[in-house]
Amino acid sequence: MKRIIISVAILLVTLSVSAQKVNVAAAANLRYVLEEIKTAYIKQNPKAKVNLTFGASGMLVQQIQNGANFDFFMAADNEFPSKLKNKGLTTGSMSTYAFGKLAIYSISLNVDKLGLNALNDGSVKKVAIANPETAPYGERAIELLKSKKLYDGLKSKIVLGENISQTAQFAFTGNAEIGFIALSLALAPDMAGKGDYYVVPQSLYKPIEQACILIKTTVLNTEAAKFKKFVLSPATKAIWEKWGYKTVNS
Repeated sequence: MKRIIISVAILLVTLSVSAQKVNVAAAANLRYVLEEIKTAYIKQNPKAKVNLTFGASGMLVQQIQNGANFDFFMAADNEFPSKLKNKGLTTGSMSTYAFGKLAIYSISLNVDKLGLNALNDGSVKKVAIANPETAPYGERAIELLKSKKLYDGLKSKIVLGENISQTAQFAFTGNAEIGFIALSLALAPDMAGKGDYYVVPQSLYKPIEQACILIKTTVLNTEAAKFKKFVLSPATKAIWEKWGYKTVNS
C-alpha cells in the first residue's frame, strides 16, 4: 500500500513538472514579437518552460493533425484554428490576439516613396510572396494584386516562399527585388534599416485577424492555458504594437 502511495505521488509530481512545459506552434510572422512576449512571461513565471516552433500556419495545422506535440496554436488568421476546432482537436474558445499588417520590402528600391507603384519598376524581376495555400499573408498579397489588377502582369515574376520568414529572406538577400511580408518582419533587427518598406493600406485587403487556440492533449496543460491568458492580456499590448500589430482593443 505504501509503495502504491509513493508511486502515485511520484506520478503527480511528474505530471506537475510536465505541465510547466508549453509547446507553442506559431505562425512565422510572430518570431520576434513572441520571443519578447515569452521573455516577459518567463520573468513573471520563472519555473515555466515555453518552446516556440514557427512555420506557415497551414503546415503547422497539418503537423497538429498528424499528432505533433503542441499545446497551443497561434495562427496568422482565424480560419486555420477554426479547422482544428471543427475536427475536435482543440479545447476552449478561439481568441483573436492581434491584427497583422502587410508590407512590401526591398533592398534595391525606395518602396517607402514608391508604394505599390514599385511593382511596375523595370528592375523588378522577382516578387516574393508566401505560399497562399498555407500562409495567410501570402493569400492576402495575392488577393491584393488581383483586386488592383496587377496579378496577371506579375504572375511570371512571383516566387513563393514556404512561409513568411522565407519570403522575407528572399527580399532581404536580394533574391527577389520586392517581397510581400508581415510588417513585424520588416521591423526585425536584421532587416530594419537595411532596406525600405511600405505599409500597405489595410483598406486594400481583408483584415489579417490572427487567432489562437489551445490544442487538446491527453494530460491537461494548465500552463498552456496560463500562457494563452498572458498573450491576450493588457500586459502584452505595448509589445504587439511595438512590432507593428494592431491589438484587439486599440
